[in-house]
Amino acid sequence: MSEAFNKELETRLIRYCKIDSQSDASVASSPSTEIQLDMQRLLVDELKEIGAQDVTLTAYGAVLATLPSTAGNKAPTLGLLAHVDTAPQFNASGVKPVVHRSYNGGDITFADAPELTLSPENSPYLSGKQNHDIITASGTTLLGADDKSGVAVIMTAARHLLANPEIKHGKIRLAFTPDEEIGRGVHPDLPKDLAADFAYTFDGGKVGEIEYESFSADGAKVTIEGVSIHPGTAKDTMVNALHLASKIIMTLPHVSMTPDTTSGRDGFIMVTDMTGNAATAELTFILRDFELDGLAAKGALLQSVCDTVQLSEPRAQIGCAIKPQYRNMRYWLEKDMTPVELAHKAAKEIGLTPVSNPIRGGTDGSRLTELGVPCPNIFTGMQELHGPLEWISVQDMNIATEMCLKLVQLAGKNS
Repeated sequence: MSEAFNKELETRLIRYCKIDSQSDASVASSPSTEIQLDMQRLLVDELKEIGAQDVTLTAYGAVLATLPSTAGNKAPTLGLLAHVDTAPQFNASGVKPVVHRSYNGGDITFADAPELTLSPENSPYLSGKQNHDIITASGTTLLGADDKSGVAVIMTAARHLLANPEIKHGKIRLAFTPDEEIGRGVHPDLPKDLAADFAYTFDGGKVGEIEYESFSADGAKVTIEGVSIHPGTAKDTMVNALHLASKIIMTLPHVSMTPDTTSGRDGFIMVTDMTGNAATAELTFILRDFELDGLAAKGALLQSVCDTVQLSEPRAQIGCAIKPQYRNMRYWLEKDMTPVELAHKAAKEIGLTPVSNPIRGGTDGSRLTELGVPCPNIFTGMQELHGPLEWISVQDMNIATEMCLKLVQLAGKNS
């Protein structure tokens, strides 16, 4: 397979990863952080530079653009999406990407964190990447390949298509979204503004993975109001909100219902944040399951634990509010597998063996599919996400770019 796009992909990914663009679930605005707009304004400039049309930065922080059809007006309009925000779970400020050229199969070390080691033992997919160019951060931050690798892939493919109008394809709509990592990447206006018949997110892992089944997701906020008083006179009066918060966490199952104890099609309940003091506290949870009845059961369990702890201390006030985030895209895609079948065909035509496994997470495609735009997820090669060991192969991104180009050509014929 050609490696024609390697240098461009490497340059783009490094440039994008250096920009701090973390999202923040505690902020209600869209985008949730102003720093995401630093990425978006750069993409607006780059899209205009390569000749994209209708380049727009929306009021909700998404960047949209058009690649005009070169195959006539009968071809469907295809959407290509990636998100620009990085995960709030780990430091993403001051990212220093490092390129490890012609990986030799051994340990990769980190200049800013000598105690860290990336190896095939702790990241088995790495064992097949000898002689690849591997990009990591320097050890104190995540890299941000999730999902700036998707941004790099789509931008590289778009630049190539605009420079080569003899490549036949239908109308293509590009969308770079904020706030995916906090479950708010698809604004209610995005489906209408995107105006695509179907779409693909480039936000996946191993080469060949084409995903059309994701978790269904809810978020929960548990609020605890204790009784505050000077500790010197607290006997039989103080109710420490932090103690009750800890009791709720410890009462929930730890062996069979947390991310670190589940795999495959098992769902989980995860506490992501605990804030507050002795007087008031707040717990943030994410609830995940592949089926709606399983998700509802996890919500009921969390509510039951909160009710039980409330009964144990009637002087406190404990509230539990559960809100939907996104739903398993399979519920809609299984009714019309055309976009999935097209992706499988594209993978085979570039020499890959496509694999479709459930995502233990979600993408913008989950919500976009729910809102009426079928949107499977395509690999980029990213690995060990949301932490200091995050890495990606430049050559894997090149294959993802070839996949993107093949997809748009097949979609142009699918009229």
